[in-house]
Amino acid sequence: MFNSLTGIITGKFPKQILIDTNGVEWDLCVPDSNLDLIPPVGNEAKIYTWLQHTDQLMALYGFASREEREVFLDLLKVDGVGPKGAVKIMSSVSSSRLMDILEKGDLEMLEKIPGVGKKTAGKMILALKGKLKLSESSGPSVRFDASPYADVVSSLVGMGYDKRLVQQKVAELNEVFTNDSDFAAKSQKEREDILFRRAIVELA
Repeated sequence: MFNSLTGIITGKFPKQILIDTNGVEWDLCVPDSNLDLIPPVGNEAKIYTWLQHTDQLMALYGFASREEREVFLDLLKVDGVGPKGAVKIMSSVSSSRLMDILEKGDLEMLEKIPGVGKKTAGKMILALKGKLKLSESSGPSVRFDASPYADVVSSLVGMGYDKRLVQQKVAELNEVFTNDSDFAAKSQKEREDILFRRAIVELA
């Protein structure tokens, strides 16, 4: 079972990314909402995966974080929602927004999402209300949980730091380094190490 792929992003297209791992280029189906959370073409990235394997086809799906993949898998639990349908839903609305709609039981808003009709909307609320969890809080931190630096957040939380404070600090540092060309030129692991060390200093 594939858990993730780490390599260089070689292409980003609607609902699709290409990633090269040691000379092997993988073609993954990805929700559009995840594209902005994945590093630009030419950069190293870690993509979390899910493999669909049937007698008729084999398809690999990719996600910017474990949390985004969990949302996808939760959607598959809804009767009538398959992999392509789940990607279509996630491409039309962010996971944090979807969670908010489900928590409110907003049937009308759910029906407006492409790929979700009245019948499916009702099933989604019944199956997922109160069960989708991306983070302990809403707002920007939810989105950052789904960023390429979610592993940095997890590591710091594992050391005993408050999750909400860690998310805010790593998000702030990410903003600081956004326009740093030297930082952007480094590998994903090097960027994670820099953010990790800097966050520890500023959280102390």
